[in-house]
Amino acid sequence: MSSQQPTVNPSLKTIWKSWENYPKVTWGISILGLLLLSAIAFLSHLGDIGLIDKTEPMFVEAARQMHLTGDWITPYWNGVTRFDKPPLIYWLIVIAFQAVGVNEWGARLPSAIMAIASTFFVFYTLRYFGVKRDNNGSLTSSAITRQAWIGAWWGMIMMALNPAWIAWGRTGVSDMLLASCLTISLLAFFLGYAQPRTRQQKGWYFTFYCFAALAVLAKGPIGIVFPILIIGGFLIYTRQWQSVLREMQLLPGIFIFLIIAVPWFILVTLANGQAYLDTFFGHHNFERFTNVVSNHPGPWFYYFPVILVALLPWSVYLPVAIYQIKFWKIQDWRSQDRSQHLGLFALFWFVIIFGFFSASATKLPSYVLPCIPAGVILISIWGNQKNPIQSDQNKIALPFLITGLVNILILLALAIASFLSPKLIGDDTPNFSQLLQISHLPTVSGIIWLIASGITLCCLLRPQWRRGVWLGNALGFFAFMSLVALPAGQLLDTQRHLPLRQLSIRVRQVQQPYEPLLVIGIFKPSLVFYTQQPIQFMTYNIKQRLLELFPLNSSVDTVLIITQPQEIAKLGLKSSDYQLLENQGDYQLIRIKPEVLLKSLTLN
Repeated sequence: MSSQQPTVNPSLKTIWKSWENYPKVTWGISILGLLLLSAIAFLSHLGDIGLIDKTEPMFVEAARQMHLTGDWITPYWNGVTRFDKPPLIYWLIVIAFQAVGVNEWGARLPSAIMAIASTFFVFYTLRYFGVKRDNNGSLTSSAITRQAWIGAWWGMIMMALNPAWIAWGRTGVSDMLLASCLTISLLAFFLGYAQPRTRQQKGWYFTFYCFAALAVLAKGPIGIVFPILIIGGFLIYTRQWQSVLREMQLLPGIFIFLIIAVPWFILVTLANGQAYLDTFFGHHNFERFTNVVSNHPGPWFYYFPVILVALLPWSVYLPVAIYQIKFWKIQDWRSQDRSQHLGLFALFWFVIIFGFFSASATKLPSYVLPCIPAGVILISIWGNQKNPIQSDQNKIALPFLITGLVNILILLALAIASFLSPKLIGDDTPNFSQLLQISHLPTVSGIIWLIASGITLCCLLRPQWRRGVWLGNALGFFAFMSLVALPAGQLLDTQRHLPLRQLSIRVRQVQQPYEPLLVIGIFKPSLVFYTQQPIQFMTYNIKQRLLELFPLNSSVDTVLIITQPQEIAKLGLKSSDYQLLENQGDYQLIRIKPEVLLKSLTLN
C-alpha cells in the first residue's frame, strides 16, 4: 500500500462520514438499490412472454397438474410421470399459482425470488468479509468499511446484471433454484466459519444444512455432493477441518438435512417403485455424467465460452481475479484469520463445480449457473484489492489496466454486434429480423454499448474517477435490459410463441367431444399447457404411429392437427383433404378424417 495521503473529494468524505455514523441509512439505501435492480432484472414484465419451448413448459405443466390433482408426490406431464427432477420447483410454482393465478407470472415467480435472495446473500457476505486486508493492517478501520461497502455494492450489481442470472431468474425451471440454494447454503457455511465462537455461528450452520437439503429437493444428489466437495477441499487446504467439524453441530445438522430432503424420495419411491429409481437416479443423474443424454454433448472446454458469455461484461476480469488468489501460497493462507478466506473459498466453489461439469459427458449451459456467484465474489474482491480507497490514484496496476482495456473492447464488440444483429439472426423465426430492424432496437442497443465503452474509458484514464471504472458496465447493462432486452423478448414472443398460444385458444373453441389432438412434425410442449390437455406429438415413424392410434375399426370421426405447411406437404395432403381451421404465423390447425390421413400416407 502506498503511504501517500489519499486524494478524496471533500464532499465524498463528508457523505462517507455521514453514512458511517448512520449505518442503518446505508443499509436502507442498499436494500432499496437491490429492490430497484431486482425490479428491472427479475420482476419487470415477468409474465408478458409465453412459456419458452421446450423445457420450461414441461416444468410448468407438471406443476399445473399437481395444482389440479392435489398429488404433491408424483409429477405428471402430458399424461405420463415426469421423474426428471425432484419436486421443489413444482411445489413452489403451485404455491405461486395459488397466490397469483395459473399464469406465466406465477410460473416464474419462484425463480425470480430465489435469484433476488441469493443476490442479497452475496451482497451481505461481501459487505462483512469482502475486503482482503494485508497482514500489516495499513488501512484504517474507516477505509476498510468504505471498501467493504463498495465491494458489496459491486457484487450486488454484478449478480443482478449478468446474462445468466437474469435469464434463469426469469424462467420457470429448476436451475435457478439449485444455483440459489447452493449459493445460500455455501455462503451460510462461510458466515458460520468466519465467525467462530459467536452466537450467530450455530444459526448460520443450521441455515447451511437447510438450504443444502433444499438444493437436493431442487435437483437431486448434486445438491449435497457439491457442498461436501467444496467445503471438504477447502477445510483440508486450510487445515481447519477438525475444529470446524466440531463447530458444525454435525449430528443435529444431519438430522435437519434428512428431515427436509429425504421424506419425498421415500414417498415417491413407495408410489412408483423401481420405475422412479431407474429414471431419476439411473438416467437423470448417473447416466448424464457418464453418457451423453438428450443429444447434449460437448468438448472438455465447452464451459469456457459459456462462462465468458454468462458473466458478460464482467467475465473479462475473472482470469486475473482467480490468479490474484494465489492459491499455491498454502502457508500464507493457513496463517491468515478465517475472516480473510472468502476469496479462497469462492475459488474452491468455482473450480470444483466448473471442473465437475467439464468432466461430465452431458453438457448444458445451465449446469454451471452455480459458478456465477463464486465468480462475482472473486471479481469483487480483486477489484477492491486493485483499487482501494486509500491507494495512490495516479498509479494503476498493469493487470487492472489490461483488463480494463479488454473490457472496453468487449463493450465495443457488443455495440458492433448490436448494429449488425438483424443480419446475424437466423431464419428459424420468420419476419423477426425485419421486425427487429423496424423497431430500431439494434440501433438503441449499439448506442447504449458505445456510451458504456466511453464511460469505462474515461473512468480508466482519469485517476479521480478510476474507482468507478465498472460504472460503464453497470449502466450499460441496466439500460440494455430496460430498453432493449425486454422489448426484444416481447417482439420475439409475437413471432415464435404467440401463434402457438392463439392456436391453443382456437383448439379449445372448436374441439369436439372425444376428438384427439395431434401435433405432427414439431415438438412444442407449451401446447400441452395452453390447450390444457394431453397431446400426441409425432415427429418420427408418423405412419406407423398413426396406424397404431387409428386402426381400421376406429370409432374416431375426425382429428385436430397442429402442424406446419411443409409437414402437410410431406404427408401428401391436398387442400381438399382437410379443413383449415386457423392459420397463425408458421403454424396451422386443421381437421381431418383419420381414414383420409391414412390413405394419403399410404399413397405418398
